[in-house]
Order: sequence, then structure tokens, then C-alpha cells
Amino acid sequence: MTNKRQFNYKIGDRVAERPKVHGVFATRPESIERIKQYRQQRYGNVVGINYKKNATGSVQRFLLIKWDHRTSATEHAVARICPVSELERLTNQTIVPGE
Repeated sequence: MTNKRQFNYKIGDRVAERPKVHGVFATRPESIERIKQYRQQRYGNVVGINYKKNATGSVQRFLLIKWDHRTSATEHAVARICPVSELERLTNQTIVPGE
């Protein structure tokens, strides 16, 4: 069975880190502020695409992304990235009650 790619990326595409479901719930204001500093949304541009084989021999794609706040590119699995245009829709689907 083949899976259809959700998004096709090209070099130069504007991307964001896909929203995550967080299991951290805080009740004290100082704890909430401490957690917020590590939950910044990242934005960047695709500067390269790598292909790697996993343990079963399947080929997986990884994106080299130059984040706006970094000076060098970092490698990320395609599943952890989304186009900026889709970020709001994916965020609404990922919201956890109480966060």
C-alpha cells in the first residue's frame, strides 16, 4: 500500500514547524510563563532535501530547513513540518482542551 504525500516540498518553500500536542498543564502563572518561553513557533525556508533509508530499507525524506532565528540549516523529518499556509488549519485540529 502506498501513502499519498500530504505536502510536496520544493527548495525555497516557506515552512513552519507542525503544531504539537503538549501534555504539560500548569496552574501557577510563573510555571505557565516558564513553559511559554520554550513553545515559540518556528518559521523558515527549505534549502535542501535529503533521502535516507530506515532499518527496513524504505526511503524517507528529510528537509534541510534554514530557520529564521538560526544561522545554519537543520535537518527535519517531513512529518514534523508543514507549509505556512496550512499552519492555522493544523493548529485548530491539534488544540488540546485546557491549553
